Amino acid sequence: MTPPEAPQGNRKDAGETLPAVSVCADSRSVSVMKTRKQYLACNNKRRQGTPAFLLQARNRNDGDSTINVGFTCSKKVGNAVARNRAKRRLREVARLILPEHGLAGWDYVLIGRKDVTATREFSKLLADLKYALNKVAP
Repeated sequence: MTPPEAPQGNRKDAGETLPAVSVCADSRSVSVMKTRKQYLACNNKRRQGTPAFLLQARNRNDGDSTINVGFTCSKKVGNAVARNRAKRRLREVARLILPEHGLAGWDYVLIGRKDVTATREFSKLLADLKYALNKVAP
């Protein structure tokens, strides 16, 4: 499935068509955590370390079937450029893996590691997330 195209021509009719967004083929929706409270709720729950990142996970038990995901990198990861690169890579890995392998109604937090998250081979990042999801599953 391809995303909708951006509007062509006059800027006045730009609001008449859908914006260009990524569309997931899976029915399970993934949303990004926005509040500190959501991140802290995952803090003392299940954890699984991988060479590239740490995964924290919790079952919300609230009947909502969406998958929530959050990303964080401390200043230990590096300067702002290094932290943003690490988070971009984590977001892309989560976008590819979570709709298929994530559990509905769960929250996941991916925490980047110093020097590894930004430089690890992308195929290994994908494998790391699959491994971590299998380990934290009940």
